Amino acid sequence: MNRRFDASLDRLHNLYPKLIDLKLDRLVRLLADLGDPHLRLPPVIHVAGTNGKGSACAFIRAIAEAAGLRVHVYTSPHLVRFNERIRLAGELVTDGALAAALDEIEEKNAGNQITVFEAITAAAFLLFARVPADLCVLEVGLGGRFDATNVIAAPRVAAITAISLDHQDFLGDRLSMIAAEKAGIIKPGAVVVTGLQAPEAFAEIFRAASAAGAQLLARGRDWEVAETSIGLRFGSLNLPKPALLGAHQADNAGIAIAALRASGILLPEAAYAEGLRNAEWPARLQRLGGALRDFAPPGTEIWLDGAHNPAGALALAAQLDAWPGPTTLLVGMKQSKDVVEFLAPLLMRAEKIFAVAETGQHLALPVDKIIEASGGVAVPGPDIAGALGQLERPGRVLICGSLYLAGEVLKMDGAQSARNMTSASV
Repeated sequence: MNRRFDASLDRLHNLYPKLIDLKLDRLVRLLADLGDPHLRLPPVIHVAGTNGKGSACAFIRAIAEAAGLRVHVYTSPHLVRFNERIRLAGELVTDGALAAALDEIEEKNAGNQITVFEAITAAAFLLFARVPADLCVLEVGLGGRFDATNVIAAPRVAAITAISLDHQDFLGDRLSMIAAEKAGIIKPGAVVVTGLQAPEAFAEIFRAASAAGAQLLARGRDWEVAETSIGLRFGSLNLPKPALLGAHQADNAGIAIAALRASGILLPEAAYAEGLRNAEWPARLQRLGGALRDFAPPGTEIWLDGAHNPAGALALAAQLDAWPGPTTLLVGMKQSKDVVEFLAPLLMRAEKIFAVAETGQHLALPVDKIIEASGGVAVPGPDIAGALGQLERPGRVLICGSLYLAGEVLKMDGAQSARNMTSASV
């Protein structure tokens, strides 16, 4: 396996150790030295939002690929392998191609300050500009207006998923402020697609679209998706249930369909059904079937979800209500997250809550802090194996609270989706 890109990432991190610095000037300078690859991309669908960005990207990719299109995709963060962030015409970037791109980035950057995320974004643009494809799907990393992905020219479509409070230290402490930052991806010439939004968030999206002269397509006003007994209905399309579970996925699927239709790329109707049926996105109500079952009583169902903010917790609460019978939660979180608000809708719905933290989990919140935030309801795991070992009988378990925890869980379970986690060492 060629992991030469690890050393490149380490060197780049040492140039500018600050993980997040929402500015565009460093990246614009670097891209100019690279010949502006971000201006030579296939048609782009740019996706921002608080929750559902990755799921919407997964639906867009699955539908487009079902129609035979070659699709570039850039998402973050990765769960298990760094290569998950970049798909070139449908395939995960290989170690060799990623290493070569990062080497080129490092050489052209010539020791100037650059964040690691900016360097990775530049590498993605470089690769996307060189490999032919029919569509490019870009997920915003953080915010929108000053996110590294926002250096692109006007996308075909700017899609905005559900906006809620998260990353307040970077985006502002009011929903309207956060929405204004997310709406910063709206540019003249783009079509804007948005799903269900709180009124104050929608007002900011509407304001940004009007200022840019961009057409706005909003759920409930310009398009609608509805659940049926057999799946979903979008306009005249009768569709199967999405492969991604949860009532909230209807909104994400609807955004994906509306975005693809707004892109001007004509797709056969059958592709929409096939794409929804086959979409994959790990750690989104994913049932695990690997090594972790050995730690639990035989017959235990183990589920994994990366929800990590209050809005995500509300979606989990709705799923707990929909599931028959009790569910035990294993909760591990990142230090910067609002643990009290995350736990609030879950405390009365869970049969039992274990607080967990895994070795290697990035910025893991200590177990005692999770217990404190739960008001003493949670008990120490203190890790995933330990918590599963304390179960007295088979039942349903849901592991949640952090995408970084989800990555560690997938490593432990060894049951990653072959399509999403395939080896990329060629």
